[in-house]
Amino acid sequence: MADSKLYEILGVSRSATDVEIKKAYRQLAKAFHPDKNPEAGDKFKEISFAYEVLSDRSKREIYDKYGMRGIKERMGDDGGSGFGPGDLFSHLFGGSGLSGMMGGGMGMGRVRKGEDTVHGLKVTLEDLYNGKLTKLQLCKKVVCKMCLGKGSKSGHQHTCHSCSGYGAKVTYRPLALGLTQQIQMKCNDCHGTGEIISEKDRCPGCKAQKVVNETKILEVHVDKGMKENQKIRFCGEGDQQPDVEAGDIIIVIQQKVHSKFQRSGNDLAISHNISLTEALCGFSFLLQHLDGRELLITHPPGQVVKPGATKGITGEGMPIYRNHFEKGNLYINFNITFPVSHFADQHKLKELEVLLPPRPEFVSPAAECVEEVTLEDYDPNDDRGRGERSEAYASDDEDHHHRGGMPCPNQ
Repeated sequence: MADSKLYEILGVSRSATDVEIKKAYRQLAKAFHPDKNPEAGDKFKEISFAYEVLSDRSKREIYDKYGMRGIKERMGDDGGSGFGPGDLFSHLFGGSGLSGMMGGGMGMGRVRKGEDTVHGLKVTLEDLYNGKLTKLQLCKKVVCKMCLGKGSKSGHQHTCHSCSGYGAKVTYRPLALGLTQQIQMKCNDCHGTGEIISEKDRCPGCKAQKVVNETKILEVHVDKGMKENQKIRFCGEGDQQPDVEAGDIIIVIQQKVHSKFQRSGNDLAISHNISLTEALCGFSFLLQHLDGRELLITHPPGQVVKPGATKGITGEGMPIYRNHFEKGNLYINFNITFPVSHFADQHKLKELEVLLPPRPEFVSPAAECVEEVTLEDYDPNDDRGRGERSEAYASDDEDHHHRGGMPCPNQ
């Protein structure tokens, strides 16, 4: 019988449209939200989980076809609902959990499962912010339909006599002092299959290989808020082999580097340059967000922005995965661009100094112990003085030695 538990949670039929599912969710979420009904926390998680599955076309197809087993493998043990591993399934199905749904004792007589196939999917930060549906073309092996995976036209195979059906042979190579080395090699007669199919009986479709290559197009739904290295699992879509349960195809999210935004968890960060005038007198600028919106960002006059200061905007970060109504924060790191030298004449500088906070009081020292020096811009590549100083020190030492250690006279 088809699994209808999630439909029952939202109070809709299996044929409900996306609009009907969304409407039902909004009504239930409003009634059972923890802010209004603190005792309905678990019920609200059930509702959110059901909506997350049924509002996503690919997840809904998996649920309709495989039930909660497919959703568990697709979304992980906790399903993103906030329950611990296995708790959600136990909660929804009266404590039986997933093993109860599967009839328990799954290990008895279980068909061996093939290996999973892993593919990387490169996406932009915009894709992770807005969500994206992309089609991925893959090549996989499927059981030959002409011979149904037998490899022969008659459907019969014969055990390889050379390896006795093991697919490998063991040979011994003599070593020094009477020792031997055991070597296992693939059987050349059956090519490691353990079976022999005559040339005349070979399947023309797969050439006795039992599987053929097939092109598969997967619709990959990149959900809002997904992160780097997050996995999207397609159950049973991996390579097929006769008498073996097909493995899964696992898509691994790989985020491309963004030119403006940096991501940290659910938060976003950017760097922005402002002038000294803006830092002192306020500013406004437009920031194009990842969804194309223009954010008008203002800072009032008089509130000084210091170099390296960071300001935050609540709720303008990344959408939270499986909770798209909530977002992280956006942080802006400000760099102050100072004016160039001699940007104003002495008269204007005097006027500017009147407006700025007073400079520290300067106490003039005694004239006889003051030597005025010139302040220059620092150049890390300029090492002219190093060699000159060393030579001067060496010269002083030699001079001191020739003078018999006599100290220099006081000036």
